[in-house]
Amino acid sequence: MLLRASDISKRFQKKETSVQALDHVSLELANGEFVAIHGPSGSGKTTLLLLAGGLLAPDKGEIFLNGKNPYKMMPDQRARFRAETVGFVFQQFHLIPYLTVLENVMAPSVALPMPERVERGKELLDRFAMLDRADHVSAELSTGERQRTALARALFNKPALILADEPTGNLDDENASVVLKTLSEHAAQGGGVLLVTHDPKSASLAHRTLHLRQGALVQ
Repeated sequence: MLLRASDISKRFQKKETSVQALDHVSLELANGEFVAIHGPSGSGKTTLLLLAGGLLAPDKGEIFLNGKNPYKMMPDQRARFRAETVGFVFQQFHLIPYLTVLENVMAPSVALPMPERVERGKELLDRFAMLDRADHVSAELSTGERQRTALARALFNKPALILADEPTGNLDDENASVVLKTLSEHAAQGGGVLLVTHDPKSASLAHRTLHLRQGALVQ
């Protein structure tokens, strides 16, 4: 099993306010599977994605990626494991503003020597029709170009799992189609995809859809 979340819960505490973001959630995702988590804003979708990707530890329960629990690793080991195993695509792109497009795409590299990094980065930019923008910074890109750059970055290390958080939320139909096609192709090639979205159209492309309401999975 590529991803297994077992009875995970997460609560956020701010002064006198407490929010139960996730409440005893369990899910599994196999290689070659595209799963959508559908739910309204505030339902816990992004929290679930962060826990699944090794970025936020659960209060209770366990997460396993490729059979390993990232939260039992030392921080530097977890960061390396995450970079090698998971690709992230966010609605807000999270590109590094002072790096060029090519440098942003190469940012997840953990092992390749520089010539191979450049070759891999350019190969991905060419795939997304972005090679002519390789030396530009993110402020010089359109919204669609920023998301295509983020997609190339997510794929750089050939991750087993792609986690996508509302990746089409800011995009026009053409660029949204590029994103969803890329996610579908990743699953078809044997990778796993977990997409969180409030958009039923995006969720409809997944092999199966789970519904999250107030931090709990519901039928």
